Amino acid sequence: MQLPPLSLYVHVPWCVQKCPYCDFNSHGQKGEIPEQEYIQHLLHDLQADLHLVQGRKLHSIFVGGGTPSLLSGKAYQWLLAEIEKLIPFEDDIEVTLEANPGTVEKDKFKHYVEAGINRISIGVQSLQADKLKSLGRIHGENEAINAAKEAQTAGLNSFNMDLMHGLPGQSVEDALSDLQKVIALNPPHLSWYQLTIEPNTQFASKPPVLPEDETLWDIQEQGQKLLAEAGYEHYEISGYAKPGYQCKHNLNYWRFGDYLGIGCGAHGKITQPEQGVILRTVKVKHPRGYMDLSKPYLYKSWQVENEDRPFEFFMNQFRLREPCNKQQFTDYSGLLLSEIETAISTALDKGLIEDLGHSWLVTNKGHRFLNDLLELFV
Repeated sequence: MQLPPLSLYVHVPWCVQKCPYCDFNSHGQKGEIPEQEYIQHLLHDLQADLHLVQGRKLHSIFVGGGTPSLLSGKAYQWLLAEIEKLIPFEDDIEVTLEANPGTVEKDKFKHYVEAGINRISIGVQSLQADKLKSLGRIHGENEAINAAKEAQTAGLNSFNMDLMHGLPGQSVEDALSDLQKVIALNPPHLSWYQLTIEPNTQFASKPPVLPEDETLWDIQEQGQKLLAEAGYEHYEISGYAKPGYQCKHNLNYWRFGDYLGIGCGAHGKITQPEQGVILRTVKVKHPRGYMDLSKPYLYKSWQVENEDRPFEFFMNQFRLREPCNKQQFTDYSGLLLSEIETAISTALDKGLIEDLGHSWLVTNKGHRFLNDLLELFV
């Protein structure tokens, strides 16, 4: 086994209100956010995980939520400066912060840039008032457009816009109109994905009426054409980027890299080559429990068994449109190619992947029937 690159995920659990489709660990804001106290806990949490770094520099940082843009630029300046004292940064580190357009005041992104953030991910989801209302979003079209304009002038290296399709009552024309408006804002990166109803959400208990499969297929097919014509490369299931603007942090996830997770409910994945171990970690979920000094930040951890590693590796790697290096499978999973020979042979016979010699490439059919492909490795 070899050590892959190391990223850091930081979770900020608060949001203005919980959206009905959201299954992330988020908690509606009640009163003032304990900003300084929480940052201090994040740093203590990271200190407890330093033995997992194993001499590596940080490849990327991603601050997700919740709504991380509820915190101030000064808070992130303190957090990032202290993180760098604990773990050195790679020279070209990518530092992303998720932002809700409804929480972005003028010049806020500039304050984040001054703090060391160089990439913003803006959660737009839709630009149509009725769709935003059904999704429980607190912003309107103007706030989303203004957030994109702020991102363009703040001095960031890049920014992403999150856009959903397959929304309640959405037609093909509605979805493509949203997409065209976002493309016109010229984000270097665009995450465009279909709404799915997740367990333990408001939508799961009261499901909305979603578009028919035929409508969803038309949206996907015509939308991908629009994105390609606008110069976006489709490099991952829902990831589209202008050349040179792929998300480094997400690529490290999908290439089976390592990441520390700090903050409420944050997940981590760490390779320990000397022991032949792949470790998964989860931190305490609720803010009150997480900030209880009498308890550890770690909620649970477990080792990924050898029999589960092929599925975990390919569940990530096969999301990508790039070839999957065979040697990387061995290096990062600790397994031999012979241990997946049957599954690979079946995938080849079904036309779900191609063998390129030193790598495999998922075919268009394989991407369309990705679940069928991944089931071969369960």
